[in-house]
Amino acid sequence: MAISLFELFKAGIGPSSSHTVGPMEAARRFAVMLEEQGLLDRVCRVKVALYGSLGATGKGHGSGPAVMMGLEGERAALIDPDQMPERLEAIRSSGSLTLAGLHPVRFRENHDLIYHRRKSLPAHPNGMVCQAFDHSGECLSEKTYYSVGGGFVVNTNNQGELDIREDDTPLPFPFSSGRTLLAQCRDNELTIADIMLANEQAWRTEDEIRRGILELWWVMRECVQNGIRHEGELPGGLKVRRRAASLYQSLMDKDRVDLISPSLSALDWVNLYALAVNEENAAGGRVVTAPTNGAAGIIPAVLHYYWEFCPQATEDGIVRFMLTAGAIGLLFKQNASISGAEVGCQGEVGSACAMAAAGLAAATGGSPEQVENAAEIGMEHHLGMTCDPIGGLVQIPCIERNAMASVKAIDAAIMALRGDGKHFVSLDKVLHTMRETGKDMLDKYKETARGGLAVNIIEC
Repeated sequence: MAISLFELFKAGIGPSSSHTVGPMEAARRFAVMLEEQGLLDRVCRVKVALYGSLGATGKGHGSGPAVMMGLEGERAALIDPDQMPERLEAIRSSGSLTLAGLHPVRFRENHDLIYHRRKSLPAHPNGMVCQAFDHSGECLSEKTYYSVGGGFVVNTNNQGELDIREDDTPLPFPFSSGRTLLAQCRDNELTIADIMLANEQAWRTEDEIRRGILELWWVMRECVQNGIRHEGELPGGLKVRRRAASLYQSLMDKDRVDLISPSLSALDWVNLYALAVNEENAAGGRVVTAPTNGAAGIIPAVLHYYWEFCPQATEDGIVRFMLTAGAIGLLFKQNASISGAEVGCQGEVGSACAMAAAGLAAATGGSPEQVENAAEIGMEHHLGMTCDPIGGLVQIPCIERNAMASVKAIDAAIMALRGDGKHFVSLDKVLHTMRETGKDMLDKYKETARGGLAVNIIEC
């Protein structure tokens, strides 16, 4: 299956790619479908029901507001998050929204947006059903969607199964495993970034690819700056204090830096970058899904580390980093999962750590074998990680977890670069293990807020 880098990495809004970006896109598709089928003018009311993990933690993850904006025709990559509160208040006070941005319909959030906390749909944990009704109450259209992680949305076929329509675009260097990726590099004397760049040119020119990657890098940098600038508490009721601004000030003042060791001071900055991004994500700000919103701070943090602390850093290195990270991310998407609701946080933070480790190793001159080793190390030490957000919010343990994984990614790259690429456990074996571990994991540890820290911390 051909998947573009720009499907894996895309600008969106927080706090969750599977619970916010995906549902917004699904709701938008439903509204557009009604318009395309000529049904829009007949619609009087719409209703959306959220199931599984969407139903269990959707309120904390901003799924409801995302659905309402999607029904109005908005895309996560383009919507202004600062305008959302005012627009949502208008919908709530009027009891109506503008379907597809064209046709006013009745929508009362308490009645027309249903969270099924204990019910799931069969094909995937993140399911939602959209319905449109006419003036007599007759259902004009009903459609089921699944948000399968990273903002990807899949429909269902007539049998109720996931309707995964594979992109059959021919690629010059197809790969579906770490083994075949390394074989392509070896047989053609290319790096992983070269392979990915050549494949991306099936959709875009080389200049467009480079420009698109640097635009994503710009969004990541802007997100860090926004995180540093904003203070106060994060929304949601847990009263979690934003720390990035004060940490930045302490680093600039040098009043607490190097308390442990001067040689570790760069890690303070890595922590800052990750915290800044994930606090922005938790507040509903603009982030880059990389590969999910819950893990959105890891690749930006390690990219900032490369840019600020690696002496030979260049924009070409940024491009190599992202192309390589994208190749590793595609392996996770195709062979395992990037969905916390499907395999736990190992699928989000674990995959992002592996991608960042591979990207850093590539940007600093690592061989394909060393890059694959870096990815394997990054993922191996996240196996079994549960997704247990307190209160269903992408705050605790998610924000700090991104900082810890960013440091792990840097260390994984260093360890791989100190070796020759030969290692006992392959990335493919780790991918298989992660997938099997996710299958065995109890549902209460898969983004449902019914296990782990989510139930062992008393909310005050």
